[in-house]
Order: sequence, then structure tokens, then C-alpha cells
Amino acid sequence: MSILPIVMHPDPILEKECEKATAFDKKLKKLLNNMYDTMIEADGVGLAAPQVGVDLQVAIVDIGDDSGTIELINPEIVESDGTQTDLEGCLSFPGLYGEVTRPSSIKVRTYNRKGKLVEFKAKDFLARAIQHEIDHLHGVLFTTKIEKYITEEELEGYEAE
Repeated sequence: MSILPIVMHPDPILEKECEKATAFDKKLKKLLNNMYDTMIEADGVGLAAPQVGVDLQVAIVDIGDDSGTIELINPEIVESDGTQTDLEGCLSFPGLYGEVTRPSSIKVRTYNRKGKLVEFKAKDFLARAIQHEIDHLHGVLFTTKIEKYITEEELEGYEAE
């Protein structure tokens, strides 16, 4: 597989509504595989296609727990509940962190790489990561949702918690 270059803000693709994926073919599978390798190499927990310069509603999330790797193709959040405020960062904004409030529990409807429609629920950090990546597919950046920016010094305190 290949490590893809990560697009940095202010590249216009990051603020664009992406096209829906329509072909569930080898090209899509290769994109998902390359996005996974890129995310792991960059030490991320999620990556959206526009972050590698591809105008498609495709994202991948892996927070390193039992939920494994989650592939999102044309995803939508069909239910949400609760709220949580926590720290977020983004591979397209290196060194920038802030507190963002999001629903704490979500139900997602998405396609898998074979074109099959699937639904699943996610909560807490996994829900946050999925929502962050889905936002990317609609040109919404986490910087528009930050309530409080966190400095590098404050970040060390967060990690100790």
C-alpha cells in the first residue's frame, strides 16, 4: 500500500461538500487501504478522503480498541443522544487542539467497501472520532466548533488525566 500526502489547511478541498461514492470497485478498496496506512503512519485515529485530496464521501476510523477499523462510505448520522465536551485535534491542522462539544452517542448508517448498507451505534471517543470524520466529508472543520483552544502546555495536563 501507499502512504498518501495529507492535505493541510487552508486547502479548499477541506471546506468542500464531497461527492457521494458510487463505484464500489478496486479503486475504492485501494483508496481505503491507502487511507488506513496513511492514518496509521500519521498516528491518527481517523482520516477522511478530502484530507488526502480525494473528493469523495469516504472516511476511516480506528481508535485502537475492540471496535477495530471502521470504514465509512456515504455515511450519515441517523440518531444522536447526549453531549460530551473533550479535546480534538486534526491531521490537517498539526499542533492545533481545542475543546469541542458533540453528541456522546450516535447511530450511523453507511456503506461498507462491498456496497452493503450497514448500521451501527457508537459512543464516547469512537462517536467523537466518527463525527469528526463525517464533518470532513461535508466541508465542516473542527476549528468551527472549538469552544476553547488548548495550548501545548495545557495539552500535557490533558494527557495526564
